Amino acid sequence: MELIISLIAGAVGGNVAGKTVSSINQGTLINSIAGIVGGGVGGQILSMIGAGALSGGGMDLMGIIGQLASGGVGGGALLAIVSVIKNAMSK
Repeated sequence: MELIISLIAGAVGGNVAGKTVSSINQGTLINSIAGIVGGGVGGQILSMIGAGALSGGGMDLMGIIGQLASGGVGGGALLAIVSVIKNAMSK
């Protein structure tokens, strides 16, 4: 269940990042795909390093908040990386 929360939060994070920073916006589909991948990776990394109460060790409130935060940030971060790579390749 934690992975699903991270994936959904990543998709939302990727789209929010794309809409907020127009220079990294790649369209809804690419924003969502990058966000899903980034959210899954971000959630897993946070769980592996055990970042205190936000490590997502369960379905308690802090675990859910941690998964939402890490998924959203991971999704936005991966979208930024994809955008930089795509812009570098187009030059």
